[in-house]
Amino acid sequence: MLLSDFTVQNVAAGAALLGVTSGVLGAFAVLRGQSLLGDTLSHAALPGICLGFIIAGSRHLPSLLLGALAAGLAATLLMFLLDHYSRLKTDAILGSVLSVFFAVGVVLLTWIQGQAGTAHGGLESFLFGQAAAILRGDLLLIGSITVAALALVSLFLKELKVTVFDPVFAATLGYPVALIQAVMTMLVAVAVVVGLQLVGVVLMAAMIIAPAVGARQWVNRLEHMLLLAAVLGAVAGVSGALVSSAQRGLSTGPVVVLVACGIAFFSILFAPGRGVVWERQNRWRSSRRLRTRQLLTTMLRLSQEHSDSDYATEEGMLNAYMGLGTRRALRRLESDGLIKHVVHMPEEGSHWMLTGAGREAAERVLRELGRQ
Repeated sequence: MLLSDFTVQNVAAGAALLGVTSGVLGAFAVLRGQSLLGDTLSHAALPGICLGFIIAGSRHLPSLLLGALAAGLAATLLMFLLDHYSRLKTDAILGSVLSVFFAVGVVLLTWIQGQAGTAHGGLESFLFGQAAAILRGDLLLIGSITVAALALVSLFLKELKVTVFDPVFAATLGYPVALIQAVMTMLVAVAVVVGLQLVGVVLMAAMIIAPAVGARQWVNRLEHMLLLAAVLGAVAGVSGALVSSAQRGLSTGPVVVLVACGIAFFSILFAPGRGVVWERQNRWRSSRRLRTRQLLTTMLRLSQEHSDSDYATEEGMLNAYMGLGTRRALRRLESDGLIKHVVHMPEEGSHWMLTGAGREAAERVLRELGRQ
């Protein structure tokens, strides 16, 4: 069994922690309309990893993660300053910070690999992740970061919620909106730090966005979204870890990301209430209901104009009023007992007449329209 393997256990546990953390913390970035934020902070972590390696002199994970967090916080501060003291729009700020920090990181990485004795530092693995290198000690460190971040969210959930949905109202309540927004950005940086070793710098943005996007399709409350995003993230992490472990040659990080994106794509398509398929089905039902209501009221008005409650309306006339394609709607109304087919002047085509129930239904529709 896969989970009996020590390495697979470590990878699965790390992927689960990553899924929970990125799901919960990424939800705030998605709700704020800053999905690119995860991409920016994940790329901004690369120079921090390199500086952590230079300072520690080895591939010491706590030093590397601390450097990544420091670089993420520096990127956060820079974005905050540019947002408040420049006229740049948010997307331009995020794109600029992403490019500059990642370029610095690539330069440092190239320099480190060119130094004697450091060519095998393995820092390039942080670009796409190296899940198999996760140790139990690494899990304890990642788990501690996860617990601390989730505890912070739990303690200040009310303030975070108000600031996310209505920062102006939050300011009237006396909340330090700028500080809270900075904290939310720093939480995303924490999520990036958790996932660097498993998913890597390049793909980490997907793990921040996908579970939150998937959860948003199913629920309408923030608390439920955070919980579901954590569950979806954990499922994606463990599933991706097991799939990559079962097939030789598959990298864990990309598989985890693919599973998370697959869950998000499925949710976008099929989630009740918000899914594309659900919405199209509702639209089709509404269109069909509107067409049948129009047919009933048209037939009622024609009968009233001819002062004949049993007036037989020619199908061609209904097509002229409403366009071609009324046959299916007429058949539905006939099956519902609202109209009936009558033989009247066969040379002119099919004729239809309202039943008593159909007349009542048409009059009810007209009354409803009159009240609107």
